[in-house]
Amino acid sequence: MRNKDAATIRRLLGTARYEVLPTRSIEEKVLASVPTSVAVTVTASPSMGLERTLETAERLAKNGYSVVPHIAARMVHGRPELEELVERLRASGITNVFVPGGDAEADGTYPDALAMLEDLTAIGSPFAEVGVTGYPESHPTIHDDLTVQSMWDKRKHATYVVSNLTFDPAVIKDWVHRMRLRGITLPLLIGVPGPVDRAKLLGMATKIGVGDSTRFLSKQKGLMTRLVAPGGFTGESFLTRVAPTVGEPEARVTGLHVYTFNQVAETEAWRQDWLTRLTE
Repeated sequence: MRNKDAATIRRLLGTARYEVLPTRSIEEKVLASVPTSVAVTVTASPSMGLERTLETAERLAKNGYSVVPHIAARMVHGRPELEELVERLRASGITNVFVPGGDAEADGTYPDALAMLEDLTAIGSPFAEVGVTGYPESHPTIHDDLTVQSMWDKRKHATYVVSNLTFDPAVIKDWVHRMRLRGITLPLLIGVPGPVDRAKLLGMATKIGVGDSTRFLSKQKGLMTRLVAPGGFTGESFLTRVAPTVGEPEARVTGLHVYTFNQVAETEAWRQDWLTRLTE
């Protein structure tokens, strides 16, 4: 590995944040194994409800973590509820939110993330940081050009982009290039999976609900096969191969968004181990 690439990986690992699902036991797991220097993002699951996301985020923030709740637009019932959520999160000291459209059927006034982002701007841009989703690989129901156009439409309301999972470094290289050519200059966090244990992953799929897991897998072609392969998948080989691309200044890649599947202890051990090896 080139020294330049090793330096890139060290930088990204040093600014990694962990995505977790708001299960009943996740707070205990985070407190036991994740330092407060690592930001934690909390997903919004239709089967669990947005309240579980908010409660988990509030408790973690109270324990000193930089927390990023996922506020799925289709789970919010219009601007009055959005304003209540804003006040609630701000009262907990939360200054960073992630705004996906979400997998739930729209039962409020927000059919997609953009509609809610526009209302967030209208009520005074109450959060210092607002993240939106990027799709390096084809979305099962949305054309590639539309996903890039969507980022363009959201750029005035967001401060960064988080890439969905992909295992192909060439896909990342092409996608980042296309995004920057379109004039989308928002900082980018690269989405990668942490180390995954097969039994624990299948158990997590059960906890988040059959509907959620079905939608998740339909959006991630081949993901389950790659993640549950013998030995699991840590993203280490992927990051090594993608480092030359994401290390270039024009790529504006500022960190990692690690999908932990709630295996936070294993993820943190992997990150620390790799940081040690890179330093040596």
